[in-house]
Amino acid sequence: MKRPASMIGLTVNGVRYELAVEPRRLLVDCLRDDLGLTGTHIGCEHGVCGTCTVLVDGETVRSCLMLAVQADGASVTTVEGLASDGALHPLQQAFREAQGLQCGFCTPGMLLLAWELLRDNPSPGEAEIREAISANLCRCTGYQGIVEAVQLAAERHAVPAVAAR
Repeated sequence: MKRPASMIGLTVNGVRYELAVEPRRLLVDCLRDDLGLTGTHIGCEHGVCGTCTVLVDGETVRSCLMLAVQADGASVTTVEGLASDGALHPLQQAFREAQGLQCGFCTPGMLLLAWELLRDNPSPGEAEIREAISANLCRCTGYQGIVEAVQLAAERHAVPAVAAR
């Protein structure tokens, strides 16, 4: 039996949306399927891998563990929301330059974890970076390039300029 849809309103990457969603619909499915924001990846679907990480009201969450109705009234930032006017965010640029990505599957989650880290600690040490990104699994890079990318962004004072949208 299909459940009736619930109306929700949320702001995603600075754009306001009003959507009818089934009560059990996951936020990741809403972002990808309803809004076409496919930068948020679906990996393990158990909240373990971190590929579905997004910012909800400025805090990282696993969108595969959050219902879309729980985001009603919230501000959501996906990896697509980092870039501005077609230009990479300084954090994205640092990942590119320091080769902090290979296949790119974990990259959206890594970027948002790094964004949150740099917001809270603009000059993290290597151990702090490794702790922050440990919430997201990567099978390709060995993490060193990711750590170097976050260090490069910190050196450039790439303090995030996203959540205020």
